[in-house]
Amino acid sequence: MPTLILVRHGQSQWNLENRFTGWWDVDLTDKGVSEARAAGTLLKDKNVLPSRAFTSLQTRAIRTLHFALEGCGRLWIPEVKDWRLNERHYGGLTGLNKAETAEKHGEEQVHEWRRSFDVPPPEMDADSPFDLASDPRYDGIDVPRTESLKLTIERVLPYWESDIKPVLASGETVIISAHGNSLRALVKHLSGISDEDITGLEIPTGQPIVYDFDDAMQPAERYYLKDR
Repeated sequence: MPTLILVRHGQSQWNLENRFTGWWDVDLTDKGVSEARAAGTLLKDKNVLPSRAFTSLQTRAIRTLHFALEGCGRLWIPEVKDWRLNERHYGGLTGLNKAETAEKHGEEQVHEWRRSFDVPPPEMDADSPFDLASDPRYDGIDVPRTESLKLTIERVLPYWESDIKPVLASGETVIISAHGNSLRALVKHLSGISDEDITGLEIPTGQPIVYDFDDAMQPAERYYLKDR
């Protein structure tokens, strides 16, 4: 039976500091490392052992994957890193403290930027210290200036269909270590969540979500592995 495991990276330094992160490369906190290790232990204890892995190009997701795989004795499995699993790009909000941004622009406006389906934040300025256009990991990639959840979905789902789903359909147990919004894109698709309802879905850090698929590649109801 094909099985899909989704893991949002453990707590990052900017999660802790309540800052908009997006594509900026921020590492895990000690708590984030512990969350990632705990995810691996849970995979081992529940005997849900991945055989193929996918992650983003961002350190916090890559390290979460490696800690989790180490914890379940699966560091040796093949893994693929791809920018299309990156977090949503927060544009000009990148690096800003969320509470201070709400004070400046109003809570309603910030809530719309954070949680609306198709309203992106302001674009990142070309001279922003957080501009990644010259980052070597994104050579040949048109780095976005900002993204809504809708725009994030438009890059995640084609990658799911072309690269991940065929591996899953071959009978593999696939783990994806990614980010709150790239995983929301997948959960929205797999669970049939509406544009309106997806804005209220929060995916916690370091908690494996599992989908079991039937022979027709139809997913059953998602569940948190800790609850089984």
